[in-house]
Amino acid sequence: MKFALITHLPWPEGTDARGIVEQTVADVALGEELGFHSAWFAEHHFTRYGIGSSALVFAGAIAARTSEIRLGTAVLVPPLHNPIRLAEDTATLDLISNGRLDVGFGRGASRSEFTPYGIDHSDTQASFQESVNMIRGMWTTPEYTHEGSHYSVRQANLVPPPLQQPHPPIYIAATRTPETLEFAVSNGFPTMIGLTVDTDPAIELCHRYEAMSADAGMNITAADIPFFRYCYLAATERQAREDVRKSLEWVIDMLQWRGTLNGASEAAHSIDAWRETRGKPSLTFDHVAANRSIIGAPEQCVAKLKSLQAQGIEYFGCNFAFGGMPRDKVTAAMRLFAAEVMPEFAE
Repeated sequence: MKFALITHLPWPEGTDARGIVEQTVADVALGEELGFHSAWFAEHHFTRYGIGSSALVFAGAIAARTSEIRLGTAVLVPPLHNPIRLAEDTATLDLISNGRLDVGFGRGASRSEFTPYGIDHSDTQASFQESVNMIRGMWTTPEYTHEGSHYSVRQANLVPPPLQQPHPPIYIAATRTPETLEFAVSNGFPTMIGLTVDTDPAIELCHRYEAMSADAGMNITAADIPFFRYCYLAATERQAREDVRKSLEWVIDMLQWRGTLNGASEAAHSIDAWRETRGKPSLTFDHVAANRSIIGAPEQCVAKLKSLQAQGIEYFGCNFAFGGMPRDKVTAAMRLFAAEVMPEFAE
């Protein structure tokens, strides 16, 4: 089994944005030392949910501090970017990182991140697919020309080209929309499982993708799909749950709060003030801990991962640094995971 790190780069009130940068760099450097296969960074805009508005800049900083761990985007949102610029930036990062880049693309999940751009989030399927195909075309084709419904380019020669040939691996986040899943399958792009999907339907999605891929002659399996969960280990389950409650509840509340803002940003407002006026939570700590997380003592985490492995999952991503988790707890959990869990899945 391959193990990864993932972070949304969360910025709760009272935490320091510069400190998040320092912690992220240190976490990934430690992850490389501990034997994690890859580290993934999310793109978000206008929200404390994550400060990765320039996820490729973050990944470039990490590339300069590491030498072996792969670097992934989970995910870049093409409708918010010029595809030529994305092709250039990803190719440059692949070169800087010595061919360690994995590129995850997605349509984006929150209308509030599209509103300031003046883009209708509900009408991005066609532009999303066209952009991804255009980026792949520029990565691989000299004198690339494209005249499409949303974008055009004439005789483009990408300088520099990506180091990986024929191009960096592409992944597609496709948890909600059938058209996006079909696009991923037909192009041979593995999907990826995000943190907002419960484990049981996420496994079902992996199996559905696998069957569709076989029917399409691509034969990509569930083992190729990155499967991300919140993750935390401590000596006992009780201690683990106590350690994560505040941070995981921040994540849960942030998701609910953002859903009530009708396309506006929460970043200049107080989550505590909103908590005083909110209604019944749409998600609970117990639900997310049970259905989107692996939290507990090492032996419990091993058992949960073996259950996932029995369903074909072989690429597991850990979000240790969620909701403002203190740096010392993140580091301790990573070290415990590497010492007590990863050896149980060594080839």
